[in-house]
Amino acid sequence: MLCIKAKLIYTGKPEDTIQDAYLAFEGKQIVYVGKEKPGKEVEVWDVEDAVITPAFIDAHCHIGMERAGEPSREAEVNEQFESVLPMVDALFSVYMDDKAFKEAIEQGTLYSCILPGSANILGGRGAIVRNYGVDVDDAFIRYAGVKAALGYNPRSVEEWKGTRPRTRMGAVAIFQRWLEKAKSTMKLVEQGKKDLEEVEPELKLLFPVLRGEEALRIHVHRSDDVAALLRLRSIYGFKATAEHLCDVASKHTFERLREEGVPIVYGPIDAFPYKTELKNESYRNVKLLVEARPLFGLMSDHPVILQRNLYLQLRFFRRYGMSRAECISLITRRNAQILGIDDILGSLEPGKWASFTVWSEDPFSLEAYPKLVVGEGRKLHEEG
Repeated sequence: MLCIKAKLIYTGKPEDTIQDAYLAFEGKQIVYVGKEKPGKEVEVWDVEDAVITPAFIDAHCHIGMERAGEPSREAEVNEQFESVLPMVDALFSVYMDDKAFKEAIEQGTLYSCILPGSANILGGRGAIVRNYGVDVDDAFIRYAGVKAALGYNPRSVEEWKGTRPRTRMGAVAIFQRWLEKAKSTMKLVEQGKKDLEEVEPELKLLFPVLRGEEALRIHVHRSDDVAALLRLRSIYGFKATAEHLCDVASKHTFERLREEGVPIVYGPIDAFPYKTELKNESYRNVKLLVEARPLFGLMSDHPVILQRNLYLQLRFFRRYGMSRAECISLITRRNAQILGIDDILGSLEPGKWASFTVWSEDPFSLEAYPKLVVGEGRKLHEEG
């Protein structure tokens, strides 16, 4: 059993920090977090003035798909042969030798939810990976829903192949056409009027979405597109997360999502508003989100914001009243809850993976840097 003594531990829970405490782990799992040293025979790693946080989790990004040092034509974020692609699997376009993974690890971000892009109405399945995986098979942890998109993006690529919408209403119509077709086909299967083996695979993959077993991860920036999301959800009953929402400048929209129980993966905050659906984008919108208090986490949308800078966005949430522990929870516990991996990650407590960062001082200090990064009990990065 190995142990680190810290002057401060952020557990990942929004209300919880522990001062002058120990974190002990054995193999890949945490076995103890508390103020008493766990036994005399424990090997203690000596890290002066240590502050420990859980490993950061990026809940929405395209790392490994749009790769550092490669020309844009090499990017694999969006598949162009059709606008509805339920069978696309993001994992098959990820290269683990993207140097952005290493840079993210060195700043404490060890886990990524990698999604297909938002130029398709249905873009395919997202995958949660270890940033320190040798290859995609070694990196893969779990799938994380099916990417969908409303608003500007799917109508901005009408020159691409396949059936493409020109308007927002056209994008919704194509979306509904597929949902209706899948719904009626699923009903025939359930009634015994159609064999499951006869169903085309693209439709079959939408059955878990319609049953609420797999979430739609829906790209929306504007309040009107959020309203469309909620209207579609009321018709079809699917489970959803709202992704981005950077143009939302009304607390009412955030409150509606809270009331409807739809989680938000917010951001990226530090990006340039390069399109019309971001004309109301402002870091000051964070204040409305904090006041409304829906369940929300944070994204980098890498490479829109480099994943290594994920945690720097926390400064806005501090500015608008969230405690330091609450801010840390946005990229640890909250993201883990939204992604459905909070049984293994997101907080420092016995039974969870021993994945954490030891900082030179409180990470909210500009001078702070990771001195030690551990993933599943293994040293991934160490700096003097």
